Amino acid sequence: MNGAYLSPDERIRVLVAEASPMTGQLIAGALKRGRQQFDVVASTSSSTETIRRLEAHPADVAVISSELQDGPLTGFKVLHQLRASRSKTAAIMLLDSGERDLVIDAFRGGARGIFCRMQSFKALPKCIRSVHKGQIWAGNTEIEFLLEALTHFTPLQLVKSSGMKLLTAREEEVVRLVAEGMRNRDIALKLNVSEHTVRNYLFRVFDKLGVSSRVELVLYALSRRDPALLDPQ
Repeated sequence: MNGAYLSPDERIRVLVAEASPMTGQLIAGALKRGRQQFDVVASTSSSTETIRRLEAHPADVAVISSELQDGPLTGFKVLHQLRASRSKTAAIMLLDSGERDLVIDAFRGGARGIFCRMQSFKALPKCIRSVHKGQIWAGNTEIEFLLEALTHFTPLQLVKSSGMKLLTAREEEVVRLVAEGMRNRDIALKLNVSEHTVRNYLFRVFDKLGVSSRVELVLYALSRRDPALLDPQ
């Protein structure tokens, strides 16, 4: 993760997408106050707003939280939209933790860098500069995840068929809980089953819907906007 240097008159246009407007403003303010030649063009809090702002006012680099106001993992929706539109904006995914599946899905979705909240904020400007210069920002652990994933790589696809009709009521419930951002352990406690059972449910759901990861599953649910998947009531 080598640093990248700018010419004295070169500035980087940055968009910050963060679920909490206050946190987003704090990040944007810190970037503006620094001596890193950043112009924060927008601070957004939902995937829809982020996509709209990037279409109207393209940024050089977008720092996107994995979770935005419109739901868990909706930051990945922005990633896929940027990739589909062939945008020149380089994306950095801001993760709460360096969880293996999220790291892999972020890079598969088109992210050029991963920045975990556990890292010192002082490293974020360096991350932005590096990604702006065409470099990849990832730590040793993230690189190991990627190398491991290469041996099991399958193209990322969002399936929008009628696969939901194949799911049982319990499998639909598992999908809804995943879409709410719950992890396997939390789902197991909620349903009073073992984590192994939850994993088995997910394997069957993945097979029926034609998806291969939690992120794909959440994006599938978001694309359908099905109350059975998204409404906790």
